[in-house]
Amino acid sequence: MVHIQWNHVSTHNTCWSHALFTDPQSLTVNAVANALPRVTTNQNGAVYSKDDGNLKLSISSAYGKRTRRTARVDLRKTAADPLFPAQNTAYTMSAYIVADVPVVGFTIVEQKQIIDALTAWLTASSGANATKLLGGES
Repeated sequence: MVHIQWNHVSTHNTCWSHALFTDPQSLTVNAVANALPRVTTNQNGAVYSKDDGNLKLSISSAYGKRTRRTARVDLRKTAADPLFPAQNTAYTMSAYIVADVPVVGFTIVEQKQIIDALTAWLTASSGANATKLLGGES
């Protein structure tokens, strides 16, 4: 669920509108498009998931002195256990991006510009910076 904040021009009262991303959402992993139907919604978010639950997209917002908007991808896979190669083990990972902003001071356009800058930096040169980050470089 996405929450959109707007200020009424004459009174500057803050109002909230609740909107959802389209259902299903699509995530492409390793050149394979995955349809993720919405499986959960609540006041501050929604979860989209493959039918087997191995790939999930969670969208959420948290409100307080600051507003945090999160998009998170969780992946679960089964692979051989390195200590016991004859046994399979479930492994999970997640990757997410968080926009953490004060309640006032940054427009949606300004926030998007920072998200765009970060994602462009990560994906430049065929994801070279993402690869370096995951390899432990700083």
